[in-house]
Amino acid sequence: MDQSNAATTLAQDSNKPSLSVAIIGRNEGRRLARCIASVGSIEGMDGTIEVIYVDSGSADGSAAMAAAAGARVFETDSPRPTAALGRNIGWRAARAEFVLFLDGDTILHSAFPRRALDAIAEDRTIAAVWGHRREIHCERSLYNRVLDLDWLFAPGFTEYCGGDVLMRRSALLEVDGYDGALIAGEEPELCRRLRSRGHRILHIDAPMTGHDLAMLHFSQYWRRALRAGYAYAEVSRRFRDTADPFWGLQRRQNLIRGGFWSLSLVSAVACALLFRSLLPIALWMMLLLVLAARSAWLTRWKSSSMATLLLYGVHSHLQQIPILVGQLQFVRDAERGTSRKLIEYKSGEG
Repeated sequence: MDQSNAATTLAQDSNKPSLSVAIIGRNEGRRLARCIASVGSIEGMDGTIEVIYVDSGSADGSAAMAAAAGARVFETDSPRPTAALGRNIGWRAARAEFVLFLDGDTILHSAFPRRALDAIAEDRTIAAVWGHRREIHCERSLYNRVLDLDWLFAPGFTEYCGGDVLMRRSALLEVDGYDGALIAGEEPELCRRLRSRGHRILHIDAPMTGHDLAMLHFSQYWRRALRAGYAYAEVSRRFRDTADPFWGLQRRQNLIRGGFWSLSLVSAVACALLFRSLLPIALWMMLLLVLAARSAWLTRWKSSSMATLLLYGVHSHLQQIPILVGQLQFVRDAERGTSRKLIEYKSGEG
């Protein structure tokens, strides 16, 4: 449903915009207002910029707020409003050749669109350009602090991108956009199909967005990792018998690592109860710390804080357990022929 209103920041029908910004969100509240405001601060752009907001059933007035801020507003009418469905509505409504996708909980860096457009213009084979996403409130929880490092990738051509990315609309049209049936992993799956058509994904060494993960509880951390496991299993199954079995290796590695940490923890607890000694649990924790220290050393380029790196190392191993659970849930759902509802980890903000 289009609720657009006239605004000086938006292009008119007679004037094709130089950039379309497609934002998706659900109950983001003030975060969404902040995101839209950041789009208004884009630097170095010629021509007009149109802002599109796609809402997924918010109950906090997000759609009305976005319309008041000058965005063209659309609402998904699906009982299962995935991020992929929202992004598809956004790019199909866009009138510019280049579409910048943003999540409603992000803040756009003002210089990124210009840098991304310059990079994508140099090579017609480049279909997508993305940069660095960083957490803006690492101080609020250990989860925010650690997961901030998950966003860091080395610059260069990559297999896939994240949700914040600049894309060619013509490339999206060529592959019919995102797969709206996926509840997670929609960007990597899309990039896999783009690469099969000869397109490339470029990660540039430039700040792109600030992100508000707003993760304060272990239950949120668990659901986020579980969703990742579900995505690994679902996406890898689609390409397992192809020349490029995308995410097949990651899926197998998780089955091994997740199985090891699950069984070893259960065994350590069982032995501690059987022998009435904490030694088995202490040995299990020692092994975890040794392997976490190794992972921290291998990813030392991501942070100058050794404490953060060590926590990140612990995370890289222990997250394999909920990821494994997510994989097993997908297998169960596939055998039953059922579709899982969204796996959400973030609460709304008024």
